[in-house]
This record gives sequence, C-alpha cells and structure tokens, in this order.
Amino acid sequence: MIKHVVCFKLKDNSNFAKEEAKNVLLGMKGKVPSITNIEVGTDFLGSARSFDVILVITLKDKEMLEVYQNDKYHCEVVKPYMHSHITNSVAIDYEID
Repeated sequence: MIKHVVCFKLKDNSNFAKEEAKNVLLGMKGKVPSITNIEVGTDFLGSARSFDVILVITLKDKEMLEVYQNDKYHCEVVKPYMHSHITNSVAIDYEID
C-alpha cells in the first residue's frame, strides 16, 4: 500500500477558502478509481508554520500512484484548481504494510 500526503498553503486561508479546497479534493472520491481511501483535513490552529489543508490518499501500489498522477479528473479539475489557489505545497509518498 502507498500513502500519498500533500499539505497545501492557500493564498486565502479563510475558513471558506479552506472548506472550498477541501471539497474540491474530496471530489476525487468515486471519480478517481485508483484511490482506495481519501482523507482531507483543514488546519484550525493557524500558526506561522501551519499549512491550511492536508490530503491523504491510500493507493494499492506504486503503479496506482502513477495512474493517480495521470488521472483525467485529477489533472483537469483538481490540479488546476489547487495550483491557482496555493502559495506552497509539500508532499511525501511512502509505503505502508
């Protein structure tokens, strides 16, 4: 199993903007078949080092990560939205047992 984790820092980190981004990310559920589980959270602390939104996706294997990265809905809907609304993001992909 693979975990794909991305943290986003939004240009507008209002609660409304965080919820909107969360809903866009959650929109992948049922539309991106390579995803076996999806979790999205929004930061409530708001410290200087906080990111605003976190995406945690579980995939079957590394091949499914590649499929996910090239998925039409992910590439045509989610990525353009997120890239136009963020100032920064960090990601990690790792294997779990």
